[in-house]
Parts: sequence; structure tokens; C-alpha cells
Amino acid sequence: MLLSPRRSGLALAAALALAGCAAPTARDASQASIERVRHVVVIFAENHSFDNLYGLFPGADGVANASAEQATQLDHDGQPLKELIVFGPNGKPDARFPRLPNRPFRIDAPPVSKTISEIVPSPIHAFFHNQEQINGGKNNLFAAMSTVGGWTMGHYDGSQFKLWQWAKEYTLADRFFMGAFGGSYLNHQYLICACAPQHADAPASMRAVLDADGRLTKKPGSPSANEGAVQVFSGGLGGQVTPDGLSVNTTQPPWQPSGVPPAEGGSLDAADPKGTASLGQPLPPQRARTIGDTLSAKGVSWAWYSGGWNVALADGRQPPAVKRQMIYTRNEGSPMFQPHHQPFNYYERFAPGTPDRAAHIKDGEDFERDIAAGTLPAVSFYKPAGRYTQHPSYTDIKSGDEHMAALLTKLRASPQWKDMLIVLTYDENGGYWDHVSPPAGSGWGDRLGPGTRIPALIVGPNVKRGFVDHTSYDTGSILKFITRRFGLEPLPGVREKNGDLSAALQ
Repeated sequence: MLLSPRRSGLALAAALALAGCAAPTARDASQASIERVRHVVVIFAENHSFDNLYGLFPGADGVANASAEQATQLDHDGQPLKELIVFGPNGKPDARFPRLPNRPFRIDAPPVSKTISEIVPSPIHAFFHNQEQINGGKNNLFAAMSTVGGWTMGHYDGSQFKLWQWAKEYTLADRFFMGAFGGSYLNHQYLICACAPQHADAPASMRAVLDADGRLTKKPGSPSANEGAVQVFSGGLGGQVTPDGLSVNTTQPPWQPSGVPPAEGGSLDAADPKGTASLGQPLPPQRARTIGDTLSAKGVSWAWYSGGWNVALADGRQPPAVKRQMIYTRNEGSPMFQPHHQPFNYYERFAPGTPDRAAHIKDGEDFERDIAAGTLPAVSFYKPAGRYTQHPSYTDIKSGDEHMAALLTKLRASPQWKDMLIVLTYDENGGYWDHVSPPAGSGWGDRLGPGTRIPALIVGPNVKRGFVDHTSYDTGSILKFITRRFGLEPLPGVREKNGDLSAALQ
């Protein structure tokens, strides 16, 4: 005889009581979902805000939800800009672009009409600039605090992206924020340690020059944003280091591959500690605790895979007089390798010649081979080569979209797919506007961030299908998930109030 739903529920409760067991809680269910995941893969792309790529995604909090205050950009004096002007490298209006109304606009539609296969300008994306652009959550100083002016307000119809289709099939998180203010360098560091590196002995030339309010000092006579791009005193090399010694803007690693070549007559494995006039000193070797340390302490396998690592390492180890062909170059055949996107190469534990470097830092070709063979470690970080990261100014969106979508297809065909969780996200917003206020002020934020909202796709067989996740996350949520799944020692910089991605699981 079949029991009614009510009677069957009573029978279950009675059975649990007789067995001395409590009914499962939501936490138990969440933990069970997390424990189904045995392989975590993190793919880290570059430099786009959520609105810039997914602002038209159905069901997401997109461009149309921006308030008038968020959408209308202000000049430095607090008055609305007369129009949006795109500035060129000289800080003057760029005649290649039309003047536009002061509101968000489509990059891939008239009158701008740039396709996703074209290389477009790269707005400044730096620590202090990002804080001013956010303007307490109003998000209305993006154009005024940018090197390219109104270009920051552009967005695409992302339905033409291959990754958009993956977002439709699995989960798109529309409350995922970059962990730290600013650029790629600091947000890669945040991905592995939820911290900022230390550079206590940085010379004055590398330090930011701030006013009494902690903002970048404007140059005398700096023009209105109606006339020219922002000009600020940020230190001779762009304000790489805060006045009290936190390394927050792009600084080179102490070992090859690095933008700083080896010293004349010195070790070819190391960057010249004196640095260069344009790049400053390389960062001293770091000792902070990273997710790699906590994974290794528990015996959990992991690797950082980087596209172009092997050829860039060989390129960096050439004598200093030899011109680099793979590092920061657009030469034919170059991966456009970006040394400041390699966070573990800044840490003493992963110095050249150490067992940990050999065990955990691998090439992008190793990643694709391990996917096919079903031999990925429990935790994999993958950094595409520069030409596939979608970073404006040196690559396009289409190349990276196709590359990462192909990787997702390979991962889904992998023998390890059945227990895999993939997080495909972006290091930071690339200086592009987004209308959603970061959750600072709710007790979540701190000195480092979180910064502007970025896209995040969560993919896997145990992920909710066709779902838009409105949970508040930041880059540290990836660390939080890994820590919870594998029972690791928590990293102190991970914010207590951010989610751990479990809301995206079935």
C-alpha cells in the first residue's frame, strides 16, 4: 500500500527519531553538494566588467537596471559630462571614435560598430583609480578617472559569444566582484593569498603620491574630462606601492620569466634586483601563506598551468642584451606572455630550483594533456596565454572566447568531468564601468576591496542549470570553496561575508 505524502513524511520523521538521528539541515545538504566535487578548475581571463560582457544577459542584473546616478558620468567638479569623449594615447580626443551621449553605449552597434574580433582601447585599471571611479558605490567617475574617457561606458551584446552559451546552460553569477581594487597584478595575488604583497623597501620613485584624502594628487592644470584624459601624480612609475609599503600596481617578479631581464653576469634565473627605469625594481621574494601552501599542507594535489610558460621561461633566461621575443611582445608566434599574471613566481617557496616549483608550476600544454588523460590534480588554476585572455589593447575578445569555450568542451569530455567544478572568471574589470555597487560598507569590504563587478561562469555536472546566481561573491570565494571542500586552514584575508559558490550547486 502506498503512503500519502503526509504519512510518508511522518514515517520518515519517526524512523529518524528511532534511529537517534536529526533531520538533515541545509548546511548538511550544501556540504554533501560540495563533497561531490573532487576536481576544481579555475580559468582566469582578463579585464572586463560584468556589464561590459554580460550586461544584456537575460535574468541578470544588467545595464538596463542602472540608475540615472550610476549611468550619468560626472566631471572632476561633480557636474555631469556634456558628452562621452574617447581619448587617445596623447590624452586628447581620438578622432577615430564619435562623441556620444553621456550614458552606456553599445560598442558593437552604430555609431561605434567595433566587432569582437577587433582590438580596442584599454582603459586604465589601477588601484587608486578604481576606488575613485567607484565613488562610494555611485560608479559615476569612471570616465573622469580614465585614460580613455568615455570608452569605459561601452558594452557588447554578448549573445554572440561562445561562452554566453555556456553561461545559459550552467550558472552565471551576477554578484561576483574582483577581490581587490585595481589591476591584474594585485588581483592575481588576491586569487592565491587574499592579500597584497609587501614591498617595504621600495624606492620613492615607485610609491604613490596621495593627497590628504588618500586620493591620487591631480596635476596642476589637469583638464576637465570634457577636454582631456585625467592627469594625476601617482609616483614616477605609476604608484606601484602605497606609502606604507603595500605592492598594489604592476610590479615584476624576482625570477624569470620577468619583464626585468637578468643582471649582467648574474644568474639567468633571476631578474636584475636593480630593475629598470620603466618597470622599477622587481618585487622581493614573498613569504605570505597561499592557497598552494594550505593545499600542500593537507596533501591535496594542485597545479598552476600557464599558457606560454615554457617558451617565456626560455626567453627570460637569455642574457640581458638579447631582445625578448615572447615576453610582453606581439611578435608573430609570441604568446604575448605577461609575467605579472604569474602570482606563484613571486614567492620564495616557488623559487627556481625548488621542488615546489617543479611540482606545481606547469605549462598550458600540460593542462590540455592532463585534461585529455584524466590526470588533472584536485585543484587546477589555468592562466591563458596573453593572446587568449581577452585583454583589450593587445588581443581581441573573439580569440579568447573561442579558446576558453574549446577548453570547456575538452573538460566536459574529460574522464574527470563527473566530479568537476569549473569557475571561469576575470581577474578584474579592465577599467570598464559597471553599475552594481561593490558590497563595501556592509561590513564586507576592507582596504583592498572588493572592487568592481566581473563575470563569473560556474560550470559542471553538479551545477544548477540555466541559473543566474545572485549570491554576493568575490575572487576570495574561490579560495573559500577550495578551503571548505578540502578542509584546509583558512587564509586570513578571505572575507567572512562572501559566499563560497555552494549556492550554484544542485
